[in-house]
Amino acid sequence: QVQLVESGGGLVQAGGSLRLSCAASGLTFSSATVAWFRQAPGKEREFVAAITRSRENTYYADSVKGRFTISRDNAKNTVCLQMSSLEPVDTANYYCAARNGPGAITTLDTYAYWGQGTQVTVSS
Repeated sequence: QVQLVESGGGLVQAGGSLRLSCAASGLTFSSATVAWFRQAPGKEREFVAAITRSRENTYYADSVKGRFTISRDNAKNTVCLQMSSLEPVDTANYYCAARNGPGAITTLDTYAYWGQGTQVTVSS
């Protein structure tokens, strides 16, 4: 059974930083593409960042480029999202997603496995 467990969310002031972690089990993690999505109240879930199995390929939404960094540790089966210069518009529930097959990086339907999410709230 595949499990993705997010942690690291919380309340932070604008301009601050948070580091989210996603711990995976039950899948061949080293060959998985892993992504972060987020969903704000009343809005659709949107792509934030992704990292391929090679770790050489990372992808970011334009809204977070230069502020967020995704990384992975295949030895620990974890993916992290370092978030800096946070803004109130970054407030959302952040979800970790993973897949072992091919597909469009930013399309949520291509990800087979999802975590329960971790809440990030940025105050102004």
